[in-house]
Amino acid sequence: MHPALWISKTGLDAQQTDIAVISNNVANASTIGFKKSRAVFEDLLYQTVNQAGGISADNTKLPNGLNLGAGTKVVATQKMFTQGNMLTTDNSLDLMIEGPGFFEVEMPDGTAAYTRNGQFSLDENGQIVTPGSGYVIQPAITIPDDATSITVSSEGEISVKLSGATESTVVGQLAMSDFINPSGLDPLGQNLYTETGASGTPIQGTASLDGLGAIRQGALETSNVNVTEELVNLIQSQRNYEMNSKVISAVDQMMSYVTQNL
Repeated sequence: MHPALWISKTGLDAQQTDIAVISNNVANASTIGFKKSRAVFEDLLYQTVNQAGGISADNTKLPNGLNLGAGTKVVATQKMFTQGNMLTTDNSLDLMIEGPGFFEVEMPDGTAAYTRNGQFSLDENGQIVTPGSGYVIQPAITIPDDATSITVSSEGEISVKLSGATESTVVGQLAMSDFINPSGLDPLGQNLYTETGASGTPIQGTASLDGLGAIRQGALETSNVNVTEELVNLIQSQRNYEMNSKVISAVDQMMSYVTQNL
C-alpha cells in the first residue's frame, strides 16, 4: 500500500475532528458563559532515510536530511478563556464576572465545580442555585422570604432589603476561584468545569481583589465565540479535507495506472 494513502487518512481524521470542534463552538454561540475550543495539531513520526549532518558517499556532510512524514493528528482541544461580551438583563440574580475567575458550585456528590455562567435562580429554600440543575453556589447563601430587593456589590457581597426595614442586611459573600491554567480544567457540560492535575488547585479570593474579576449585577457574559471567525475556520478545514481526499484519489489513479502497465 502506498504510504501517501495512510498519510492522507490521518489528514482526513484530523480535519474531521477540527470540524467537530468548530461545530460545537457554533452550536454554543448563544450559550451564556461558554468558552470556545480549538483543535491542536501535531505532526507524526518521521522515517529518516538520510540523516542531516551524515557523511555522504563523497565523504562530505549532508546539509539536509531526507525525512518522510507519517501525517498529522489532533493532540488536544484547548479552551480559550477570553472575555465574552456583556449582556444587560436587569435581573438581580444575573451576575457577570468581568475579568478572570469562576463561581464555585457544589455537585450532588459533594465535590466542587466551577462556572462562568451567572444565570442564577432561587430554590425552594431560598438558596442561590444554578438554573439548569439547581446546584447550590458556594458558600451557600439563602435569601429571606420577605426580601424585597437583592443587591450584589462588585466584590460579591450580597445584601437584601427586608419588608418594612429601612437598612439593607448582608446575607452572604460570594467566593471566587481562579486557576493557574484554566485551559487544563475538565469541561463537564452544563457550563461546569472541574479541577484537574493540569489546571492546578483553585486559588480562592474576593472579587475585584486578589487579581480576580469584578462582579456585575444585572448582566451576563455571552459566549466568546466569534461566528464569522468560526465560519472562516470551517471553510479552511473543509478545503484541507478536500485536498487530502484529492491526494487519495490521485494516488489511487497512479497505482491503477502502474498496475495496468505492469
